[in-house]
Amino acid sequence: MSELVLIGATALLASGLTLFSGFGLGTLLMPVFALFFPVPVAIAATAVVHLANNLFKLALLARLADWRVVLRFGGPAALAAVAGASTLALIDQMPAIARWSLGGAEFAVTPVKAVIGLLIVGFALFELSPASDRLAFRDRWMPLGGVLSGYFGGLSGNQGALRSAFLIKSGLGRDGFVATSAVCAAIVDVVRLSVYGAGLLAIGFGASGVPAATVVVACLCAFAGAWGGRRLLTKVTLRGVRLTVATMMLAIGSGLIAGVL
Repeated sequence: MSELVLIGATALLASGLTLFSGFGLGTLLMPVFALFFPVPVAIAATAVVHLANNLFKLALLARLADWRVVLRFGGPAALAAVAGASTLALIDQMPAIARWSLGGAEFAVTPVKAVIGLLIVGFALFELSPASDRLAFRDRWMPLGGVLSGYFGGLSGNQGALRSAFLIKSGLGRDGFVATSAVCAAIVDVVRLSVYGAGLLAIGFGASGVPAATVVVACLCAFAGAWGGRRLLTKVTLRGVRLTVATMMLAIGSGLIAGVL
């Protein structure tokens, strides 16, 4: 019962928050699953909740998306996600570059997470600086942003922060940013899970995997969080969304660099 409560509460809160930021549900939820289940099993369960929640957000927000940006950003992201997912096995074999422990817990800093974390922190610091107000990623940069986001999404699942860094500067309004980000996230999720999802799901939902009821509860709580966030969307400003994005990027990027996430 304790695992249902903790996993459900995390899914609810993270989904509501990530509706505005465009990323973070998987990053926040996977460690909670890992408290109760082996890491490969936790990854599989998180992938299912992440995809289901993105599809739910798609149903809520698709009509508000800028489909021109979806095509220019989401198309290259989908293709790059295939490349990233295909190289996952190779990169995953690289040894950790540092290890440390705290309170009996062991943490490892891997090359791929360190690189992604540094990129995310760099974008976050720039977003928080006054100079960021003068920067906009115009149409010609959208395919590059899609490639970077899709590739790292396929490689490690950490696509959202890079996606948000580009889309928040693309000239989209508040509703357009949230909706377009949700559409692009769903596209990359479907592509990357089609590449490595079958084996992952077999691990996660075999005899020793996560009970289906736990995943269903997590999905329902994530849906409730997204629905609640949608109701609050009219009460926030684009500046508030930008600050939320930058703060979460800084926290998650630092966590990846340190090996905590």
